Amino acid sequence: MSLNDLPLPSACDLAPLHTLGLVSQARALHVLERAEQLPAILQSGSGPLHILGGGSNLVPAAQVEGTVLKVELKGRTLLGEDEYAWYVAAAAGENWHEFVMWTLAQGWPGLENLALIPGTVGAAPIQNIGAYGVELKDRFCALTALSLEDGASCVFTPEQCAFGYRDSIFKQGQAGRWLISEVLFRLPKRWEAKLDYGDLAARLAGQTPTGQAVAEAVMAARSSKLPDPAQLGNAGSFFHNPIVSAELAADLASAHPGMPVFPQAGGQAKLAAGWLIEQAGWKGRRLGPVGMYEKQALVLVNHGGADASHVAALMAAVQADVLQRFGVALTPEPVWW
Repeated sequence: MSLNDLPLPSACDLAPLHTLGLVSQARALHVLERAEQLPAILQSGSGPLHILGGGSNLVPAAQVEGTVLKVELKGRTLLGEDEYAWYVAAAAGENWHEFVMWTLAQGWPGLENLALIPGTVGAAPIQNIGAYGVELKDRFCALTALSLEDGASCVFTPEQCAFGYRDSIFKQGQAGRWLISEVLFRLPKRWEAKLDYGDLAARLAGQTPTGQAVAEAVMAARSSKLPDPAQLGNAGSFFHNPIVSAELAADLASAHPGMPVFPQAGGQAKLAAGWLIEQAGWKGRRLGPVGMYEKQALVLVNHGGADASHVAALMAAVQADVLQRFGVALTPEPVWW
């Protein structure tokens, strides 16, 4: 494909293309519908290249420099199966939740705990999305990525992805170098419902825990806590749950009875960022047009008309208060453009 085959990029209002709904303009935007378009797009661009999926984990500047590339690669299929698992592939532009529900409709459970997470399939490995005791890495087999230097294709194994808590190599050493085009999942045939996290067991009391039933319980639980971005702009959980030493966690729990502490491997512990933020007085509190959600203090919401500067000011205020009260630093989850 040559440059002459590409539609001209156009200036674009990014507000409807990301879930926070911030005031934001891109100088140029391309839509990627086929992988073979990428080399020509790379040649045509100037300035930084920003990859946009569902926009659910994003804080864009009021004026985004360079080129935005909207990933609209589509397709999902069963590549094969053996006695242990189904191997299911999905293109990067597929809506994540719709893909999860499609796998369940085919009779392939395994992703149900990750239902209703916003975003696209291609973004899911970058963040190693997780919810209700399951992370993407638990069902991951491999992915294909395209080089942002020349468009060349490369396959990444689980080990090469270096998954961590809300982390992967695509956020660390390989950040900005690859565009994930397809993800392959391994969905187990010897499936067991995972209900030992949150209130899923209570919601499913008296029911047979099928994959579909678990997904419906997850959707109900998420909907009770998290606002619909179509109604109230948000990027989901705005801060990582901090990982601290077991000793610090024990000291904090002693000083603050009722503090949730989740033991981790290697002598560490995970704290609940939402609890810390709520105790610091930010649940339901606003700073200008943005605030922390009244039902879940971990979620930063846009009440209308906000831009990235408003988000940055609220983020800094919440971080400062949590650090002052607990001595714990909060790290934001979203990508900043």
